[in-house]
Amino acid sequence: MSDSFHAVKLNDRVYWVGAIDWAMRDFHGYATRRGSTYNAYLILADKVTLIDTVKAPFVDEMMARVASVIDPAKIDYVISNHTEMDHSGGLPVVLDRVKPEKFLASRMGAKALPEHFALPCDITPVEEGGSLSLGDCSVTFVETRMLHWPDSMFTYLNEDKLLFSSDAFGMHVASVERFADEIPETVLEYEGGKYFANILLLYAPLILKLIEKVGKLGIEIATIAPDHGPIWRKNPEKIVEWYAKWAAQKPTRKAVIAYDTMWKSTETMARAIEQGLVDGDASVKVMHLRADHRSDVVTEMLDAGALLVGSPTLNNGMFPTVAELLCYLKGLKPKNLIGTAFGSYGWSGEAVGQIAEELEGMKVSLVAETIKAKYVPTEKDLAACRALGLAIAKALPAK
Repeated sequence: MSDSFHAVKLNDRVYWVGAIDWAMRDFHGYATRRGSTYNAYLILADKVTLIDTVKAPFVDEMMARVASVIDPAKIDYVISNHTEMDHSGGLPVVLDRVKPEKFLASRMGAKALPEHFALPCDITPVEEGGSLSLGDCSVTFVETRMLHWPDSMFTYLNEDKLLFSSDAFGMHVASVERFADEIPETVLEYEGGKYFANILLLYAPLILKLIEKVGKLGIEIATIAPDHGPIWRKNPEKIVEWYAKWAAQKPTRKAVIAYDTMWKSTETMARAIEQGLVDGDASVKVMHLRADHRSDVVTEMLDAGALLVGSPTLNNGMFPTVAELLCYLKGLKPKNLIGTAFGSYGWSGEAVGQIAEELEGMKVSLVAETIKAKYVPTEKDLAACRALGLAIAKALPAK
C-alpha cells in the first residue's frame, strides 16, 4: 500500500480519505472536462467510522489515505450513503480487509447493495431520522430517496454540524484543493450547475422539498461534505442557495439556440435568429452540436428562458446530434421554457416538425411559428428568422 497518499483533515476527528480521478472525461453521458473526486470520510470517534468508499479502481488510494491516520483494521463501522458504484465499488475490498463490527445503509440500500456485489458481511438497515452512537459523538440519518437513486441518504454528524451529503451539493472537479473556499467561485457555480443540470434536474421538485425538509429538522449545518468535488467548510449556505435557485427553474431573458448543420444553411438561420433575439434585448448562447457537447447545452439551459432547436433534414429525419440532444433532454424534464424549431431541407423537410413535436412533448411552449428554408435560405427566409428571434425575445419575462 503506497505512502504517497495522505488523508486531509476537516476537523479534529474527521478526515477526507477519498480519491482523485484526474482522467475521467465522461460521467452518465456528460462531459467532465475537469475530472472528479470520489470522496470518502473517516470519523475518528470511539467507534471509528468510514463514510462511503470510492470507485473500485481507486480503493488502494483510499485505503492508503486511511492508513496515513489510523490502521484500517481499527475501523468499527462502515456507512454507505449511496449504492452507485462510484461510491460503493470499493466496498467488497474494504469490508473484507476491515471486517467492521457494523455495516450500515438505508433500507433501500440494504436491498440494492447485495444486487451489486457479493458482500462478506450482513447489512444493518437504518431508519429515516434514526441515530447511531459512535461513543463520543453520534450521527443521524436522513433519507433522500430519488436524489438521485432510491437508496440515497444523508448522514449528519451531530456534534460537528457536518452533513455528509452523498451526491447532493457536489460537482465533478479533480483538484488538490479539498475545500470550496480554495477554488474560484466562478468554477464552483459553473461546475455545480453543470452537475445539477445533468444529474439532478429531473428531481428538481424533490430537491425543493428536501431543502424544506432539512430546514424543518432544525439542524444547523456548518460543513457540507459531498461525495464529489470540494467540501464546503465556509458558507455552506451558498451551494444550498444555488440548488434552490436551479431547482426553481425560473426563466430569464436568455435564449439557447442549439443546432447542427450540413451545408451551413441551418447555421445561417441560427445566426439570423440570434440577431433577432439581440435586437429584442435578450441574451443568447448559440451552440453547434458538433462543437458543443449536449451536457454543455443543458448547463446553459439551467438559467435560460427559451430553447430554439435547429436541424437540417437527413434521411427524412433530424440530424443525429439533434435527435440525441432531444432524447437526453426528454429524460431530464426541463421546465418553464418557451421555444420553437427551425431548419433547412432539400426535398422532404420532416426534421422541423419532428423537433417541434419533441419540444411540445417536453412541455416547451412553442410561442413562435416554426421556420423551414429550402436548400439555401433567401433574404426573405432570413428576415423571417430575425422576426422569429424578436418574437421569442418579446415573449421572455421582463428584466
